[in-house]
Amino acid sequence: MTFTLQSLSLRAAYTVVFGAVLAACGGSGSPVLESGAGFSASATQASLGTTAYVPQSRGTTAAVGSPNSSAPTGTITDIRIESTAKTAQTNIPVTFGQMFSQGHLSAGTTLVGRLDSGVTIPLQVDVKTKYPDGSARHAVISGVIPSLAANEVRTISLNRSSSVKESAASTASMLNAGFTAAFSATIDGVRYSASADELIKSGKASVWLNGNDVSEWQVSAPLTSSNGAAHPHLTARFAIRWYQAAKKARVDVAVENNWAYEAAPRKFTYDANLTVGGATAYSKSALTHFHHARWRKVAWWGTSTPEVNIKHNTAYLIETRAVPNYDQSLSIAESILNGYQSETTAAATQPMSSGGVSGYMPMTGGRRDIGILPGWTASYLLSMDKRARDITLINGDLGGSWSTHYRDKKTGNPVSLVDYPAMSTISRPSDTWNPATQRHEAFPDCAGANLCDSPYTPDTPHQPNLAYVPYLVTGDFYYLEELQFWAMWSAMASHPAYRSYEKALVISDQLRGQAWTLRTLAEAAYITPDSHPLKSHFAKFVDENLNWFNQTYTNGGANTNSLGIITNGYSLGYENGTATGPWQDDFFTASVGHMLELGFTKAEPLLRFKTKFVVDRMISAKSCWIFAAPYVLKVRNSENAPIYKTYDEAYANTNGNYLGMECNGSAMLKLGSLKLGEMANLSESVEGYPSNMQPALAYAANINGSAGQQAWTQFEQRTVKPNYNKGPQFAIKPR
Repeated sequence: MTFTLQSLSLRAAYTVVFGAVLAACGGSGSPVLESGAGFSASATQASLGTTAYVPQSRGTTAAVGSPNSSAPTGTITDIRIESTAKTAQTNIPVTFGQMFSQGHLSAGTTLVGRLDSGVTIPLQVDVKTKYPDGSARHAVISGVIPSLAANEVRTISLNRSSSVKESAASTASMLNAGFTAAFSATIDGVRYSASADELIKSGKASVWLNGNDVSEWQVSAPLTSSNGAAHPHLTARFAIRWYQAAKKARVDVAVENNWAYEAAPRKFTYDANLTVGGATAYSKSALTHFHHARWRKVAWWGTSTPEVNIKHNTAYLIETRAVPNYDQSLSIAESILNGYQSETTAAATQPMSSGGVSGYMPMTGGRRDIGILPGWTASYLLSMDKRARDITLINGDLGGSWSTHYRDKKTGNPVSLVDYPAMSTISRPSDTWNPATQRHEAFPDCAGANLCDSPYTPDTPHQPNLAYVPYLVTGDFYYLEELQFWAMWSAMASHPAYRSYEKALVISDQLRGQAWTLRTLAEAAYITPDSHPLKSHFAKFVDENLNWFNQTYTNGGANTNSLGIITNGYSLGYENGTATGPWQDDFFTASVGHMLELGFTKAEPLLRFKTKFVVDRMISAKSCWIFAAPYVLKVRNSENAPIYKTYDEAYANTNGNYLGMECNGSAMLKLGSLKLGEMANLSESVEGYPSNMQPALAYAANINGSAGQQAWTQFEQRTVKPNYNKGPQFAIKPR
């Protein structure tokens, strides 16, 4: 059995009081981010205010002013640990990812855990990202729980403590204990393998976690035959997490077919076998491994497998602004959670499967995997239920199944547009010429007909957010790289010239594609560790895009318009180029709001420009709010005509049948087959067009003053609302 981190509903246990207006979370201490991407706490942020969780008694909060204010002393937040074993356990190792609000864990301090019984537990804190003031933003926390009775649940407060210099455990202590782990693949009768313990002995390991309690070493190598021949494409990457006191090791293996520029890429079918301590931990016959894809398995070495689940403090996680302000009053339906549980045992969750994601991403229609976060991830955040958590992590694992993973042999990291500005997954080889290097940067041709076939089709306009939250809550390197792989693929899934090569501009895509790629790039820039070489690359991509949109729209540029809509790329792709899809525009607005909350301050003027559109649709004097979320909205008279000056004009040219009728009056409702106070276009659906509109309206209420708040109030007064307990991906509220 593998180690899992369960979560439990904390909705009733926590309450949080949020400021009435938006405050962006601070950024990294990286000089590139501070000066290049505007990724820092700003004057606007400081003036808008925030709150901080103070768990002196469960469910209390205290305002502390701006994110730069001094954090409360003592406890920062807490977590719950639950045993899922049927018998008592001792010396139980735990590791999890933790977000912090700015200033709450300052430089020079660390954490200790205090059980609700009063027992103090040493904690190891591996800080991965910091705010400009040096305080921790994201860290990986580890410790060993002395004991847990069967099914026991304990609360651990995360308390500040003086920083103590950590000494790292050596690989020798683990190897001397007898640790072994290996992976093998038998292809056409030839056995290829890689041994984690032999790779560690070679001294080539990199360090992910480093301290007294736990060390994690990462090693990788091509699969090699008995005669020493290395497979040109298949590689095993091991992350070995060693708990010194517990004498247990977590074995995390990813098998990859990912080299970006290795000749003759193709899919392979093989018999897979993972052994830990000489025993088979996973095996599968005739596994088909698609090109530029990877899969993952986790197992344990030691006398017993830890059976424990960790539940984060939802209110505090939302307060950090790492995730949007989902409605914490929701109670996710048991039918939905039970459905997630059934999915975790389905064949669709096996390696190289698609899990809960549509295998054909371009499929149209409402889907639970669309939104800033997917429905299952939002359900997990709001319920902290193991069933939702399990499917969230499984779908994060299975993001590796798509052919979107290109690794650079020179750097060992996901391939980057900074290094290969002309590369592309869609362009002809002749379009990938790099004059600086005097070479084409096209990827090698497939090894043969049908050898690069895959049942999965990725798509930027329908790209789910699979790995971001899994990395936040676990600190697992696999999820970090999944986020980076998808971000880089999204950036290069376009013509090099259209994206301005290494600038990675999203401007030629569908509007929803622009929205979701911006979201993914921003999250990668935000959460990639400060020491990682790709940190500055993602920051550059975000900065270049925000510069372009601000120059084009908010600074009096060529595309500035009084409606507040995006018009570049395929944004006006309806009715012969005369209409936009407001729901796609709302996705874009919501993504920009999310970027601002992550600390990208250049997103603020763009958000102010964008939110005018969603506000006017709710409160414009000569229109009716019940039609504020249409599928299409006419915004000009012809493809070459100027954009209308007012939303009222757009409304009149879209809703001619309703002109002259009283808004929400009997004649209008009868003609539209609507109930009193019901918005048109699937108002009852969690994936309907009013639901698509809600996140954009929430950000508008935060940043657009009284007009934004009025628009939100009008929206809240609709009489037909979705049951977000059955799908909360759009259940975002103003802060």
